[in-house]
Amino acid sequence: MTVKIRDANLFSVLRDGFPDDLQSIAVETDTDLLYSWQDLLDASAMMANLLASLGLPEGSRIAVQVEKSVEALILYLATLRAGFIYLPLNTAYQSAEMAYFIEDAKPAVVVCTGRNFGWLSKLAFLVGTAYVFTLNEDRTGSLLERAAAFSRSHRVVQRAPGDLAAIIYTSGTTGRSKGAMLSHGNLTSNAQVLQKAWGWRTAEQGGDVLIHALPIFHVHGLFVAIHGALLNGSKMIWLGKFDPKLALSFFSQASVFMGVPTLYVRLLGERNLTRDAVNGMRLFISGSAPLLIETFNDWQLRTGHTILERYGMSETIMLTSNPYFEQDGERLGGTVGPALPGVQLRVLAEDGQILPTGEIGSIQVKGPGVFKGYWNMPEKTAEDFTSDGFFKTGDVGRVDARGYVTIVGRSKDLIISGGYNVYPAEIEGYINALPGVAESAVVGVPDADFGEIGVAVVIAKPGFELNPTGLLLQLKSILANFKVPKHCVVVKDLPRNAMGKVQKNLLRAQYVNVADGMV
Repeated sequence: MTVKIRDANLFSVLRDGFPDDLQSIAVETDTDLLYSWQDLLDASAMMANLLASLGLPEGSRIAVQVEKSVEALILYLATLRAGFIYLPLNTAYQSAEMAYFIEDAKPAVVVCTGRNFGWLSKLAFLVGTAYVFTLNEDRTGSLLERAAAFSRSHRVVQRAPGDLAAIIYTSGTTGRSKGAMLSHGNLTSNAQVLQKAWGWRTAEQGGDVLIHALPIFHVHGLFVAIHGALLNGSKMIWLGKFDPKLALSFFSQASVFMGVPTLYVRLLGERNLTRDAVNGMRLFISGSAPLLIETFNDWQLRTGHTILERYGMSETIMLTSNPYFEQDGERLGGTVGPALPGVQLRVLAEDGQILPTGEIGSIQVKGPGVFKGYWNMPEKTAEDFTSDGFFKTGDVGRVDARGYVTIVGRSKDLIISGGYNVYPAEIEGYINALPGVAESAVVGVPDADFGEIGVAVVIAKPGFELNPTGLLLQLKSILANFKVPKHCVVVKDLPRNAMGKVQKNLLRAQYVNVADGMV
């Protein structure tokens, strides 16, 4: 007797959440395009059949660096249903960064914008990538042209919970990016937990509509937002780029909004943001960076809504969340709420002892959403997991008597600017390679709009005169814009301790008001 194993492919799980009426609208774009649920099924089947026709090896990576579009979402679904591994890459990454990712991941397929095909295809072919397709935000490109010839019928490739679904690159404090390996089981369990925790409403309950204003190369926009809507059979209003006026105009048609703190700051700058404007909204969620308490309070005062702040990582998806339901507690500004169901979270002292309630220490987590490890980095994987299976997040925080977690800092010197992780060691490496630079230190300082911004403090080599503006312009030509420090200062010396280590805490204090012209 053959026992049939239920398919754990994430696509199959999401497909089970689609509404009965497949002709109803699944996605409405800000350019008035409408996609039905049937459209998502048909188009992803055609792309999946195209991928299957290429004869790719088991476990092949599909690297994607394209602008946000519904077709890019469909490519993600196609990769899942074809059983391959999705590898999204930030559209701001430049040649030096892309060369590293492609060399490290060795994708079988690369999909990029038409304007980047020339240089990116050369990088890909050098490492043995067999296929490079183009996909543009205006629904053109060789990927769509090739897929058009394939059938709209496709049998989903079965996958086990532990099989890889995606690799998300997250820069390391050493400057070398790490590929977090996420399985079908990781992503499925997290989506199902969040569906219950955030009270997603089914069609029978009136249904939810999500305003999708986030990029889709990032965990927040790709996994948390998209999985939530698809698993719940909820329509998405799709914004190609975030514009506060445009987003505000859609609030009357939606019920859920997810954003990084920067988006909330910009919405608060709109005079038309009133209680009436958000009267039909059910839930506002913030994540990817710390939300200033001023923003939390201002939003509550202006709209009557209390933002739900949560905490997660590329390696773990969501770990904690402020409560949605009143019976589970209040939403507290400055905290990220209690651990989600299934998540074990503990706070440890430097000596490895578990700390009591209220004490600050290193946060470690364990649960079904925690990743399998880092791609091609077994030593780093072993280093970041404890002997009893807890992942060392690198974040520092405390847990109060009610279980609410407060993140008070980050180990190393991670900067989170506009929701994106910026690792100073990586930026310093590029600055130090510029002509005339002897040494540099990059630190993060608070910023009302971005949460944090980078400040580069640079020492010139003897006989060289450095221009701060010129240095930043050089960085912009080789790095993603979000990584480039907003300010640069040329100094004679950097503060050091007795061991010669640069004291970045002193630099942060010294340049905390640099944006105001005060040092």
